[in-house]
Amino acid sequence: MTIERVVTASGTVDLSGVGYAPVGRATSRGGELGEDDGLHGEAQFVLGAGSLANDAQLAEHDGEWEIQGDPTEAAFLVAVRKLEGTAERASHYGRVGEVPFSSERKMMSTAHRHENGAVLLFSKGAPDVLLEHCSRLQVGDATVPLDAERRARALADVDELSDAAFRTLGVAYRPAPELQNISGGEDRPLIDESHEHDLVYAGVVGIIDPPRPEARPAIAEAHAAGIRIIMITGDHPATAARIARDLGIIADDGIALPGARLDDMDEQELRDTVRSVSVFARVAPEHKLRIVDALQADGQVVAMTGDGVNDAPALKSADIGVAMGITGTEVTKEAAKMVLADDDFATIVHAVREGRVIFDNIRKFLRYLLYSNMGEVLTVFFGIVFAGVLGLTAAADGGLVLPLLATQILWINLVTDSGPALAMGVDPEIDDVMARPPRGIHDRAIDTGMWIGIAVTGLVISVVTLLTMDIFLPGGLIPGGTDTLEVARTAGFTTLVFAALITAFNARSATSSAFRGLFSNAWLWGAVMLGVVLQVAVVSLPPLQVAFGTAALDGTHWLACAAMASLVLWVEEVRKFGIRVVERPRGRADAAVL
Repeated sequence: MTIERVVTASGTVDLSGVGYAPVGRATSRGGELGEDDGLHGEAQFVLGAGSLANDAQLAEHDGEWEIQGDPTEAAFLVAVRKLEGTAERASHYGRVGEVPFSSERKMMSTAHRHENGAVLLFSKGAPDVLLEHCSRLQVGDATVPLDAERRARALADVDELSDAAFRTLGVAYRPAPELQNISGGEDRPLIDESHEHDLVYAGVVGIIDPPRPEARPAIAEAHAAGIRIIMITGDHPATAARIARDLGIIADDGIALPGARLDDMDEQELRDTVRSVSVFARVAPEHKLRIVDALQADGQVVAMTGDGVNDAPALKSADIGVAMGITGTEVTKEAAKMVLADDDFATIVHAVREGRVIFDNIRKFLRYLLYSNMGEVLTVFFGIVFAGVLGLTAAADGGLVLPLLATQILWINLVTDSGPALAMGVDPEIDDVMARPPRGIHDRAIDTGMWIGIAVTGLVISVVTLLTMDIFLPGGLIPGGTDTLEVARTAGFTTLVFAALITAFNARSATSSAFRGLFSNAWLWGAVMLGVVLQVAVVSLPPLQVAFGTAALDGTHWLACAAMASLVLWVEEVRKFGIRVVERPRGRADAAVL
């Protein structure tokens, strides 16, 4: 927060320098501002009064300037030190009373006794609110009545600052002789809002709080992901609208809706409003809660960010409350479901991406396991039902024969369901997860589309496995086979293992080609290669042949097994291509409230 402009009755003062180091110079109309200039005195008074009605602290430690308290209040302490001789004036005043700031009042006041004994009341707050408590205007060393024309001019100054994306705070004061007898001790009588009347309006400051450079790209990425960004702020509507336009939250002709308008709306009207309005300004804490509730009543999933105590109810009500880890209060952190360690909106968007990748990997894991297991189930089922057609019955001299032995099924589960499945859990992003709309509230992890893919892939795995056995068995659908049942079963067994391993690459995406990002997951490749080596071992080593009922295969067998297993890849590629051709984007958006 940095005060860059001070506007008084006599003109405008620009202050250079950014951050909390009180280094900069004052200029007006492009030239240096002299101390004998009346405008200089008015700017000094505005910044000095704002520094007195203030609870922040500014200090230098090891050459670095640091603040304690609200950054907006600290901006006054920094700016007042940029005007020579102004900072020392605060030492002449001692605070004797305070009317604290609140979001409902949007202003605060403090009473101070000057060393000469006079008591003054200093106030600062939202300019439009503060002006309602003012009856006079400071011009140089004199005060004049704040008539309608001067009031309109002051409001126009506020609008000009707001249109330039400044946050605005007005400053006012008045002599308070009725507080003359306040002791200033711990038992001093409290002053209250009744003392905030007949104030003298001194001027307004323009505070720049530039968005982080990464904010606009993050918002654009969120919009592409179907996430709607809503800005709720206490700023002036013009300031809020200007910042929202700069960030891409609203279009160039978009506006900010004042919070006062919400008071006149019933729940249905508010629900209709939040569907189209994305910027709310000059809001009270209860407005935030009503907006969140209205969005949820409209079927939206809402993430709400906040840092103050007043934000806690809305964070608690939201589906995901996000508290600021640096500037957030403990109350807010306790109410939230997530704490943002760096207070950076871009981190929220990054977390959305990571969350979608994790969920994608869970679906990949499930898809792969169900692909391969469905293949095993259908292989055994169809192998028994169509045993006569495939030549299995003839090979067993008319008896019932299983296409796979129990030990072979266990081996398939060991090889395919362990390493490749675990590698799916660390699979990098294949599809652009931020280019798709959010999932619906009632969407299932295993949806209809996945079940169709499971059924198709499982059927293809079983067909290529059984046909491989038929190729090498005498009789059946494919004539010419001369091998024994053990060799044919081993070939089918090997084909099923290879098909399951190949399916791991198919399962990485429901729509993208298996060749996209083919080599991006080294763990998956390692698991697949290990599976191939283990399968070769269980077929070739005599001790394992005895244990798993396998027989040695020659080069023709291995080549046939690999070729038949690869059909799983090509059939799935054709199916995915068809999905990409006919698929249409489905419009859906969640609401994220910032």
